[in-house]
Amino acid sequence: MDDRRILDTEQVDPPDAVAQIAEEFRAGFALVDKIDRPAVAIFGSARIGEEHPAYAAARVTGRLFGERGWAVVTGGGPGVMEAANRGAQEGAGLSVGFNIELPHEQRSNAYLDIEYTFRHFYARKVCFVKPSEGFVIFPGGFGTLDELFESLTLIQTGKVMHFPVVLFGSDYWGEFLEWMRNKPLREAMISPDDVGLLHLTDDPEEAVELVVERYEQRHAQVPAAAQKEDAQ
Repeated sequence: MDDRRILDTEQVDPPDAVAQIAEEFRAGFALVDKIDRPAVAIFGSARIGEEHPAYAAARVTGRLFGERGWAVVTGGGPGVMEAANRGAQEGAGLSVGFNIELPHEQRSNAYLDIEYTFRHFYARKVCFVKPSEGFVIFPGGFGTLDELFESLTLIQTGKVMHFPVVLFGSDYWGEFLEWMRNKPLREAMISPDDVGLLHLTDDPEEAVELVVERYEQRHAQVPAAAQKEDAQ
């Protein structure tokens, strides 16, 4: 795998690594430019099937975003990703999958309007964030947790705008939120505003509304700010 080769301490100068990464960014940004509407990134486990409650919920969530005219961006693989992309197509939305070459799990699903398979995680992550107006995080493993904390860190440090991060599934995420309040927050390692970045729900309609409402509020403020600047 290219990432492992680049990070290998034995490999001082991986051949063409910089050129490969630059080309991935160019290709990814070109596809991001084709997303002609607001988008939400939906993450979750690749290891669940259609019988899992998270699959059903992600499918409904994707469909509701599609019906609102949104694009749904996922990792393009099976499980929650497939469900969200499938729902987006069922709701007449735009279904986007940014996949990654892995030794297992990560086949592309069959419900993608725009797709690209990355070789490097960091280029892929940028293309998740760039078009997104919010993240909805379903139950998942290390990859899902990585995407969750990556988004929170980018928001906390001001690298991206404040957008909603919705945790879907109180049974799965409830104790995690309690730990956030009882450990990092109580010991002043994060602030109350940091915990406030997270929204917990079990309702697909609420998850969609949290993201769409924040997007509409932000865009409603832009004309007013522009008018004030013109008046000055």
